[in-house]
Amino acid sequence: MNIEFYKYQGTGNDFVMIDNRAKKFPKENINVISHVCNRHFGIGADGIILIENDDNFDFKMIYFNADGTQTFCGNGGRCAVAFAKHLEIINSETKFIAVDGAHLAEIENGIVSLKMIDVDKVEVYENHVFAYTGTQHHVELVANLDNFPVFEKGKEIRSSYKNPGSNVNFVEQKDATTFRVRTYEKGVEDETLACGTGATAVAIAMHKTGKTKNNIIQLPVEGGNLEVSFTEENGVYTNVFLKGPAAFVFKGNITV
Repeated sequence: MNIEFYKYQGTGNDFVMIDNRAKKFPKENINVISHVCNRHFGIGADGIILIENDDNFDFKMIYFNADGTQTFCGNGGRCAVAFAKHLEIINSETKFIAVDGAHLAEIENGIVSLKMIDVDKVEVYENHVFAYTGTQHHVELVANLDNFPVFEKGKEIRSSYKNPGSNVNFVEQKDATTFRVRTYEKGVEDETLACGTGATAVAIAMHKTGKTKNNIIQLPVEGGNLEVSFTEENGVYTNVFLKGPAAFVFKGNITV
């Protein structure tokens, strides 16, 4: 089967985007998903995003990690909005559905602001914070992030969590409202250039632990810059928005 695809990236998080409104992509086949995402034998990507029809929303976003597991991805969600605009499904505003629920988003000049789920439980431990922001996230402050062994430590911590494990974010505070982030992603099983749900978890964790009093947080990641804003009341985080660029890279066809 020959499939047309588009490649998009959001701060270096890269995705194979497929218009699956005709339901032709074999999404039940994990081997196909892994092959397409393979950087040596396939197209190469952190994950695959399918755009499908939905009776109650502008579209449905289905996201698969490179290993075929299904979850939600914040940067993937932003790229899905840009792709939906390219397909002329939406204009500048949208409401779509994903595995973690409904999302609102706006796109203007290649910048996508995506509303994330509310976060009502943030677990604070002695050396880290844990939060669910569409997927599981471990957040840990470290020194000298440039030279920190993200892959080795990330893999170790990721495996210490029960199935399905957790993404692992290592954070270095730069100033009162800026936190640099490097992330080891489960499903990719490597460090990625960015993680949108991870950046969201970091922003909330830093506010929860008093590292910042601001509700607009700047998050430099390896692939660029993200911004997270939120409203907090009685420990509950609502109106959580992830903002950053989403860009088309190239298009092509692959036989699967």
